[in-house]
Amino acid sequence: MGTKPVRDLVNWGRKSALWPMTFGLACCAIEMIATGAGRFDIDRFGAGVFRPSPRQSDLIIIAGTVTLKMGTVVRRVYDQMPEPKWAIAMGACASTGGPFDSYSTMQGVDRVIPVDVYIPGCPPRPEALLYGLMCLQEIIMREAPAAYIFESDGTVHRQRRLEGDGEETVAEVAPLDAEAAEVLAEVKG
Repeated sequence: MGTKPVRDLVNWGRKSALWPMTFGLACCAIEMIATGAGRFDIDRFGAGVFRPSPRQSDLIIIAGTVTLKMGTVVRRVYDQMPEPKWAIAMGACASTGGPFDSYSTMQGVDRVIPVDVYIPGCPPRPEALLYGLMCLQEIIMREAPAAYIFESDGTVHRQRRLEGDGEETVAEVAPLDAEAAEVLAEVKG
């Protein structure tokens, strides 16, 4: 008997009990809040109670425009979340910067944190968030337990290894660009 049944059981538990933390920055947050209401009932997917603290959550939903100054806060909050952790970028602004191409707007939250699911729209409807959550659950079911490397100094490197990938095809998620490196330097410095 291999490790696949055990991995499937662990991943089933993870996907069925997501603890989301909302990080609403603009109009997409209203749609995110509506998803938790009775009409759309996000609780059907095991993600019903939005957590108030990053230390109590394993999923962060970034909804809205992320400014460069807010990028450091997003990264700090993401770093406080326990492993394993996932991120959803909800809306055009969180995914790509949206219609705002200015000196102060980050062109996608994936410049500071690794994003697992992008949900397009301006703002996306609650059904789109539910579909994005289902896509994330499929990703979680395919994750290998060895996707996290714990170093002796306490740092954790997250790598994406999915079922069907060869052992040699493990790559780090969301390589940082120069702008994100500056933001991270501010957080650490």
